[in-house]
Amino acid sequence: MKRVGWILVTVCLLLWTLPLNGQAVELQTAGKSAVLMDVATGTVLYEQNAHEPLAPASVTKVMTMLLIMEAIDSGKIGWDDTVTASEAAAAKGGSQIYLKVGEQMSVTDMVKSIAVSSANDCACAMAEHIAGSEPAFVEMMNQRASELGMNDTHFVNCTGLDDDDSAKEHRTSAYDIALMSRELLKNHPDIKKYTTIWMDTVRGGVFGLANTNKMVRFYSGCTGLKTGFTSGAGYCLSASAARDGMELIAVVMGAKTSKDRFAACKSMLDYGFANFAIYTPVLQEGASVPVTLGEADSVAAVPAGEINLLVDKSQRNSIGTELALDETVTAPVSRGQRLGTLTIKAGEQILSQIPLVAESAVSRLTWGQLTLRLLRRIAMAGD
Repeated sequence: MKRVGWILVTVCLLLWTLPLNGQAVELQTAGKSAVLMDVATGTVLYEQNAHEPLAPASVTKVMTMLLIMEAIDSGKIGWDDTVTASEAAAAKGGSQIYLKVGEQMSVTDMVKSIAVSSANDCACAMAEHIAGSEPAFVEMMNQRASELGMNDTHFVNCTGLDDDDSAKEHRTSAYDIALMSRELLKNHPDIKKYTTIWMDTVRGGVFGLANTNKMVRFYSGCTGLKTGFTSGAGYCLSASAARDGMELIAVVMGAKTSKDRFAACKSMLDYGFANFAIYTPVLQEGASVPVTLGEADSVAAVPAGEINLLVDKSQRNSIGTELALDETVTAPVSRGQRLGTLTIKAGEQILSQIPLVAESAVSRLTWGQLTLRLLRRIAMAGD
């Protein structure tokens, strides 16, 4: 009995120290590969053949939309800019809004058509508008993929179409799709104005759009993101949703049916929301360190960056924080200078140790300022 008891204790300890991922979980993900990722932290909560390079079909357009949003946010292009459809854009097959050669449309309507209806013609038109040609835009796509650490990825077009021989080299993985989806959602939230549209119109209300991502309508908190299908790629989906301050991305590739891909992403998202939460510790007011020989008597201590900690929901009630600050610091103090550590614990288990730094710079007093301060103190003592 004692031996059995020790075995049970050992098993419990092992379960407590398991990393926050879904490798120990069995989920219904009927596809060739799958990933569940937290947007705030990038933590992988579940994975299945996550790094296998596969054809992504129109999920490719997550990268296309990312580059469009980066061009907009940088001021290179504007939402009201006019985009003219080229012969190449108008000739694109697959999902489209049937652009005519020379037809003009705003960037807003182009992005809406890409996000909602997966319009290949609009994706090509936007690629040409930004880079001058689709091949030049594809170079940008591959460069951005490299910067994001998408090591399983090589793009050959901006649409995901596999209607020519070069498309055999157009590959990415479920993990890489999650990476670019996270970058798009986290740093360009305006895209959600379009990825959450269920039905809309362009061309002054004449041409209707219906979202290919049925989760937008049927999954609570859905924020997007992109479907994909070709006969070679199968049914693919990068689905995102936000609940209770946490946003997740579920990716499935190579599902046999459209129903399978939606069921797979729903299963992963349900698992994530049921078992995990984002914990954001609140630093006590007035956390500061006294400054010696400084123009200010103290400097505020703040976290070095945004604090978003992904935790198992079972840990939430046991989470606490410990604050350790330097007793004093001598001027000059630079902004961002290390002043201490915020330790986050669940019971005795350390979850994270976050550097605390100076919120602002503090200059050193000059000899003249020191002399003046000394004279004031002497005068006050005389009173």
